[in-house]
Amino acid sequence: MALTIGVDIGGTKIAAGVVDERGTILERVKLATPKDSAQVAATIAEAVNTLREHHEIEAVGLGAAGFVSADRATVLFAANMSWRSEPLRERIEGLVELPVVVENDANVAAWGEARFGAGNAQDNVVLLTIGTGVGGGVIIGGRLLRGHFGIGAELGHYRAVPDGLPCGCGQFGCLEQYASGSALTRFVKAGAAREPERAKALLSLGDGTPEGIVGSHISAAAREGDPIALEGFTEVAQWIGQAMADMTAILDPGVFILGGGVSEAGEILAAPARKYYLEKVPASGQRPVAEVVIATLGPDAGIIGAADLARDR
Repeated sequence: MALTIGVDIGGTKIAAGVVDERGTILERVKLATPKDSAQVAATIAEAVNTLREHHEIEAVGLGAAGFVSADRATVLFAANMSWRSEPLRERIEGLVELPVVVENDANVAAWGEARFGAGNAQDNVVLLTIGTGVGGGVIIGGRLLRGHFGIGAELGHYRAVPDGLPCGCGQFGCLEQYASGSALTRFVKAGAAREPERAKALLSLGDGTPEGIVGSHISAAAREGDPIALEGFTEVAQWIGQAMADMTAILDPGVFILGGGVSEAGEILAAPARKYYLEKVPASGQRPVAEVVIATLGPDAGIIGAADLARDR
């Protein structure tokens, strides 16, 4: 059985694994991401060569945060690595002497979930990653939607609110300003400041002030029924539901997968997102609609997806 290596390049760690054709990780290694971006390639090569000691490897897939060229070779822009037109494929191939492909990190996670996780091997899938920001990946007709330049499916940066809140991308009103973990924290802090008596459980998990609330407090308080925490999830879910409805009008997927750290809240997020999606989808009640499910592979989605995409060269 052909084996490939998938590498998930994060801002703090580089996680790599040997993956078989069934999407099973046979061995894995994790290394700290160097602070010097110029040293990242050497660390990736170290992880790959460590795994090769026990396995015969066919190819390597890399998942990198940022804009990746259409030929899956160059990282055009990556804020957390300070990469600009970084010839990552060429560098890694020179170090490991194996075929290498480079993909956007959300794309590889979407591919992993679609092929081996919550997507149930469907051919038309949208993954929304709800974390500090909002990312995503789109699979149509069994192929990743990359776009002409390779940087399509930046789902967090479609304009949800004209002239809305400023975004780190330089524009205003992007979806991630309203549907991300950062937005959830902002909503909940505002609610706790406005009605502290309704946020007692939530406030007790931190230092007693709205400023001390962090994401883990919100999820824990929501599970205990804290009304302010639950209202925060509902507000985020409304934005997600509207976004899924808008995407349905264009893409008509069979399933939406909610991933990322916020999705660990499970049905606390998925149930209201599903409700608002069904209300807002065009021709609601008169058409088939996508499933809305929670991702199942967790942090392994990037490794598995990158490794599987390495087989498609």
